[in-house]
Amino acid sequence: MKTNKLSLRTRIFFTMILLILGASILIGILAVIQYKEEAEEYHSDRLLRKEDQIRDEISYVLDRTSFEVITSKIPIILRENSDIYRIADVHKLPIKVYDLDGNLLVSSKEGFVADTSDSQVGESVLSGLANSAGKRWVVHMEKDGVKYQSSYTYINDNQFKPLAIMNLPYIQDDDFITRELDEFLRRLAEGYLFMLLIAIGLSYFLSRYITKSLKTISDKMIETRIDKRNQRINIDDASEEISNLVKAYNLMIDELESSAAKLAQGEREQAWREMAKQVAHEIKNPLTPMRLTVQSFQQRFDPEDPQIKQKLNEYSDTLIQQIDTMSSIASAFSNFAKMPAQQNETLNVVFVTKLALDIFNEHYISFAADRNEIIAKFDRTQLIRVVTNLVKNAIQATEGVAQPQIRVEVKTDEDKVCILVIDNGSGISEENMNRVFEPKFTTKSSGMGLGLAMVKNIVESCKGSITFTSRVGKGTVFKVSFPKVEI
Repeated sequence: MKTNKLSLRTRIFFTMILLILGASILIGILAVIQYKEEAEEYHSDRLLRKEDQIRDEISYVLDRTSFEVITSKIPIILRENSDIYRIADVHKLPIKVYDLDGNLLVSSKEGFVADTSDSQVGESVLSGLANSAGKRWVVHMEKDGVKYQSSYTYINDNQFKPLAIMNLPYIQDDDFITRELDEFLRRLAEGYLFMLLIAIGLSYFLSRYITKSLKTISDKMIETRIDKRNQRINIDDASEEISNLVKAYNLMIDELESSAAKLAQGEREQAWREMAKQVAHEIKNPLTPMRLTVQSFQQRFDPEDPQIKQKLNEYSDTLIQQIDTMSSIASAFSNFAKMPAQQNETLNVVFVTKLALDIFNEHYISFAADRNEIIAKFDRTQLIRVVTNLVKNAIQATEGVAQPQIRVEVKTDEDKVCILVIDNGSGISEENMNRVFEPKFTTKSSGMGLGLAMVKNIVESCKGSITFTSRVGKGTVFKVSFPKVEI
């Protein structure tokens, strides 16, 4: 799992949990290190205290003996009244005394530890003891998992001259300290477990609180659209960073609304300009022959001409024809601008489609339906307009075809009504397929290219769709689909 794909809320939650766990582990490690250092220091101090006490007691025995205090007499003096055994028993430590050359003189308990029961002290210990500043040497060792310290120090006479070397083997018993450490770690674990549970709860609510404002902003930004009015964000008691983000978003919304209004106004103005250009262009086309007809009539008018009536009729027919053309232009633009009626009626699509085809006299137009009655909600006038426009396009597409054929079918497809207009005309080229429903687009020498755009507008306003398939030289199939009504 990649962390960069986690939500901010999840990152905050896991970060706080990891901080608690990391802190507990770090404190546990430091506690173990601290306990080990304290244990070492405790054993070293304890051995030093024992060493000072035993050396003082031995010095006391030497001061009160009747024997000559020399190195060779040490075993006799310490064994005279079993002093070495008494001292070792009181301090719970074995005691060994060597001469200055490292040879064993006397021991309170033979064979205590194999490593320290030898009768000879090693040269390294003698050298270390002689060269140490405090005239004391400690050897650390471990056997079978048990740690030992063995200290070597001088026994001096009353003139502070070395008489012998005292050795104290000491076992580092860490059971008590280990129990203390285990108890401390157990309580630490319990405390941090309790803190971890509290941290989980706090991090959950804290992460929700932190990300709540960000989620609100995120949801608003996702809903932001340039084609609708967007709501400003109002968040109370937000942090400075969140407040700055909210202000930036609200400022962006204001600028977006202003830009959208300017854009919409510009698009409307551009649409009107384009429409005005198109209307002017289409009106100029019939005006030119009308002007030429009138001018010709003025120049050639002769009241005495015996064919004056015939010529006047010809001039009048030309003018009427051009006037009709201008009327059709005005009707086409009017129909394109008019939105389909929103109050639909329940009607029989089969009957209305047949009714729309009655105005055509072409013998090659045929009709078929898979049912006698297919009910849908559609405006009757608009449905007739859709069918007649598609059939007119099919008639124009089949001009020049030797055996033209146009077939209109009404079918049902699950919960849809489908009207198909099929022709074997010239078809639509691939480069023109994406422009078929564009206003003003036409491949014909006459017409304004508004018919299919109007059909698409009508069908989509009734929650329907219009599609087509075409092959050049083979023909075209237009398919209109819209919801039907179950009886």
